[in-house]
Amino acid sequence: MSIFTIALPAHAVLPAFHTAVGASAGIMRPLLGFGMLAAFMMLFRPLLTGLLRAGLLVIQPRATRKERSFRSITEGVLALNRMARDVEAAHPSLASELRAIAARGN
Repeated sequence: MSIFTIALPAHAVLPAFHTAVGASAGIMRPLLGFGMLAAFMMLFRPLLTGLLRAGLLVIQPRATRKERSFRSITEGVLALNRMARDVEAAHPSLASELRAIAARGN
């Protein structure tokens, strides 16, 4: 009895083994890649967030304090006028008071 009698059955199984290992490696590679990408994103999250915010500021700069204040006042005036229109039929005096408050712009 020689060593080849033991090696030949194992040699016959090797192609199936290589196929199974190759299939599992084909499945594991993308999973490993996505896992590494997720770990990279978690590790560098503050840096990536800062880069995203800087990019957004380049595209759409933040309004100045004066512009934001003016927008807030304008929205308040529009809301008061909307309320005045809603209550005009039932309470005309309240509607006129709301319009007077809106005219002050505060």
